[in-house]
Amino acid sequence: MIYLLKFGASLLLPPGLFIIILFVVSCILWRKQEYRLATVLSAVAMIFYLLSTSWLSGMLINSLENKYSRPEISSGDCIIVLGGGAMAGNPSMAGEGTLSCAAGSRMVLAAQIYHQRPLPIILSGGQVYADSGNEAEIARRELQALGIPEQDIIVEDQSINTRQNAIFTCKILTDRGFKRPILVTSAFHMERSVLNFQKEGFEVIPFPADFRTGQPQRFHWNKLEPSALALENSMIFFREKLRSFVTLYIE
Repeated sequence: MIYLLKFGASLLLPPGLFIIILFVVSCILWRKQEYRLATVLSAVAMIFYLLSTSWLSGMLINSLENKYSRPEISSGDCIIVLGGGAMAGNPSMAGEGTLSCAAGSRMVLAAQIYHQRPLPIILSGGQVYADSGNEAEIARRELQALGIPEQDIIVEDQSINTRQNAIFTCKILTDRGFKRPILVTSAFHMERSVLNFQKEGFEVIPFPADFRTGQPQRFHWNKLEPSALALENSMIFFREKLRSFVTLYIE
């Protein structure tokens, strides 16, 4: 009964509400014998619906997250952490400004790796927007609060996208003689990140963090309910594929 109520509630809120409206309009058009337009609108509504289900979006995002498994860390000589967003002005135990959930997950994983095998940590990420914080600087404070010595933290705080992350960080790698960096970023973001570092001539050791789907994937009926989070995961999948294409063939 609880799951049925959850499913019903999802149809009263976006994106479920918009999907219902599209289907209702297509039915009205069909009754008015506007068959072609009704068919197109129904197809759009169905695609929109499927992309809004965790059943389909989970399979899409899972295909990105399963590309790399957690490796052994014994062969790495440094740790790279890519920024994933920050918010200026928010209170923190380590000072002003906080990391986004994705960036925080990446930072915590880097700290865990460090405590298993102390290696220099390179934090890559600048201030993307006027009202966002400087990602690398905030992460540096948070890592120090987690017990990472300041001398083991290297800050790259100028990059504002993944392409620049790779370009500016690879310059640090070259200048300091690092050869086998461990790359920490969100699991869905790893494929594109690896491509960008390869483009700069570095083979990284992928160490994914911040998983958006659980393992293993199991079907249940409520995975067919539409939700904004599922739609976001679908959009993340297509965004990553598009930007990987751009990295490979355009940039």
